Amino acid sequence: MRISCLKNLFPAFAVAAVFLYVSTVKQKLQIQEKQLNQAQQNLSLHNTLLLNKLEKLEAQIHNIEETNRNVKTEKQPVKKVFPNSRLFQQWTVELSEEDQRKAEDLYQKYGYNAFLSDQIPLDRDLPETRDHRCIEREYPQNLPTIGVILIYLDEALSVIQRAVCSIIKRTPAHLLKEIILVDDHSQNEDLKTQLNDFVRSINQKHSNLVKRVTHSEQRGLTQARISGWKAATADVVAILDAHIEVHVKWAEPLLARIQGDRMVVLSPVFDKVNFDDLQITNYPANAHGFDWALWCMYETFPQNWYSQNDPSQPGKSPSVMGILVADRLFFGEIGTLDAGMRVYGGENVELGIRVWLCGGSIEIVPCSKIAHIERAHKPYMLDLSITMKRNALRVAEVWMDEYKTNVNIAWNLPIEDHGIDIGDVSERKKLRERLKCKPFKWYLENVYPQLKLIDDILGYGVLQNDLQTSLCLDQGPLDKNTPILYICHFLYSQVFQYTANGEIYVGPLKSHAYRRTRCLKDPGSGKAPELNVCSDAIKLKEHIYWDFKQGQAIQNRDTKRCLEVSVDQNGENLFIGECSGQHWKIQYVIQDF
Repeated sequence: MRISCLKNLFPAFAVAAVFLYVSTVKQKLQIQEKQLNQAQQNLSLHNTLLLNKLEKLEAQIHNIEETNRNVKTEKQPVKKVFPNSRLFQQWTVELSEEDQRKAEDLYQKYGYNAFLSDQIPLDRDLPETRDHRCIEREYPQNLPTIGVILIYLDEALSVIQRAVCSIIKRTPAHLLKEIILVDDHSQNEDLKTQLNDFVRSINQKHSNLVKRVTHSEQRGLTQARISGWKAATADVVAILDAHIEVHVKWAEPLLARIQGDRMVVLSPVFDKVNFDDLQITNYPANAHGFDWALWCMYETFPQNWYSQNDPSQPGKSPSVMGILVADRLFFGEIGTLDAGMRVYGGENVELGIRVWLCGGSIEIVPCSKIAHIERAHKPYMLDLSITMKRNALRVAEVWMDEYKTNVNIAWNLPIEDHGIDIGDVSERKKLRERLKCKPFKWYLENVYPQLKLIDDILGYGVLQNDLQTSLCLDQGPLDKNTPILYICHFLYSQVFQYTANGEIYVGPLKSHAYRRTRCLKDPGSGKAPELNVCSDAIKLKEHIYWDFKQGQAIQNRDTKRCLEVSVDQNGENLFIGECSGQHWKIQYVIQDF
């Protein structure tokens, strides 16, 4: 009853209070709505202004990009600091002047583009260059183990690292027993601490795989290779340069071949790595040979290799070019390399001759590919012919019997008393006796018949007219085929040979059946003598035969004209004309003529 009474007592007051509350809230809401509308208007205006600014900024950025594109298109190329450098003739990337100087300095130091080498990956992929039959071929798992010996002198660090990475990446782990780095007394600082750190990191991952051998003084290429062999423990040794990268399945075909015959010494096929852009050029398989000066050269295989019509098969070779793979123990039994060789050159030819004469054989294995940087210049010395000449004479004295005179002639040295110290060869001659090796004549007849004897030479060397002995007969510019008189320098352009047939060859001794030696000829008219390929001249019945006696005139048999020297106000000139009794002498005489 009390509750209902209260309802009846205050109804008017309650209504008034509610009305006042509602009115107050409504006013507040109306004020907030006006404020919200104003804020929305302000925000909309702000957004509009901001959008306009962004659109203007976008337009400005677009204009800047256009300007940059135009500037890039129109800007002048960077100055070529070394326009005549061999490095920049084919490698045409655009570098700043500072980087050009860095690249050129490194090129001069190493003989290849070490600047670029430092930029490219250490484990880069190589293009597939093997014959399809090699790619398809499978090899047994139980092959001999291999130790890879890398020889270097002041090599670029990244090149050595890339060689090591490629060997680890592309050689089956169960076959690769060791990698031996042989440093022939390098001076580069980065081949000390930095290379040590690299080797340490490799050995942490691959259980002391990499060994180091360091010479305390420079001992030369041959000694470095011997040092690597002495440090090796694997069944097979691969003695390589450090500026290489191995291809996929490079080791298996070599190991399988040696497993079949431990007395065979092998060489993979080299693909060329350009010294400038470091790109790979595919090289086909060829035998390795040499001329009478013992310079290396590519050679043809025996005809039966071509007849089988399968370029993936190994081919017999007279020699190796330096990179070699052999059974480690057999390599020792046959005398490793001649430690009496100095600095560089000839040791590979000596090995090839010795292996063949003393019971082994040499083969090139096309299914094994190694990419090898062909340096523009080598690190040991600028003129390698100095030591090469000495080493060639050493090889000739030990192994070439009565044919060693061809080496003297090839180097334009006298047959007797050449005056060059070749060192003590007594131990190498004892090795030849102990191994019961065949005579060199057998090698020429059975292994290297392409190395032709030129046994009809009566005299060789420079030709001088006694009218002016400071001048020598010279082949002159190659593109003109016109001999000249030139100040005597006794180099190859002034080396001639006079044969029993009456031909006068120009240039160093050519020693192969397919040689294209040039001969002196009388064209039959005019006064200028000429040079022509002897075989072509014979076919054309040109006048290439001369009567000549030491200290007398040089007279053409057909035309009866003589090789003469004239002296006038224009200087000394060479011509062919009526014989006036002039006298010529050739530098060395083998037998009186």
